[in-house]
Amino acid sequence: MKSTICLMISVLGLAGLPTHTAAKAAQVEVSTQMRDAEQVGQAPPAVVTVGSDVKRVVLIRLKYNTDMLDGIEQAVKNEKIKNAVILSGVGSVTSYHVHAVSNTTLPAKLAYTQRAAPMDLIAVNGYVLNGRIHAHITMTDDQKAFGGHLHKGTTVFTFAIIRLGILDDNIDLSRFDDSNWR
Repeated sequence: MKSTICLMISVLGLAGLPTHTAAKAAQVEVSTQMRDAEQVGQAPPAVVTVGSDVKRVVLIRLKYNTDMLDGIEQAVKNEKIKNAVILSGVGSVTSYHVHAVSNTTLPAKLAYTQRAAPMDLIAVNGYVLNGRIHAHITMTDDQKAFGGHLHKGTTVFTFAIIRLGILDDNIDLSRFDDSNWR
């Protein structure tokens, strides 16, 4: 049985979400440089959809001490995946490196957090867009849950399992996460 997935661009306000602030966490805030798409004559509509059947499902298992992003990238390369939806992910990590949006006006500011700490990995989601990984993770300890955009430096503890829904290679998702396309 084939499923149809519609991918949609939406603007989400992330202000007010709790952030993880623990001792020894390295957090850096940077400002992104954005241009209005209108300035370059390519303004997108407010909502863009692309339909595709899920052709197959690929499970990725990452072992102890593997960099999570490197592992996903290697699996995508090995499986020759161009476009996919990251459907789910679970496991645990010994360190993490993520960023989250830290303001509500353009240009966006990104707060990077990198820390060595044991955490349960309770969700992984995102996309493979023309072979490029755009993943977000949610983690928890015994007191709180938090997460952000996945970066290198997130190291697997016991294991991590990530499930990908493989989409048609012929769809163009190259601008779906382009923050300048607004």
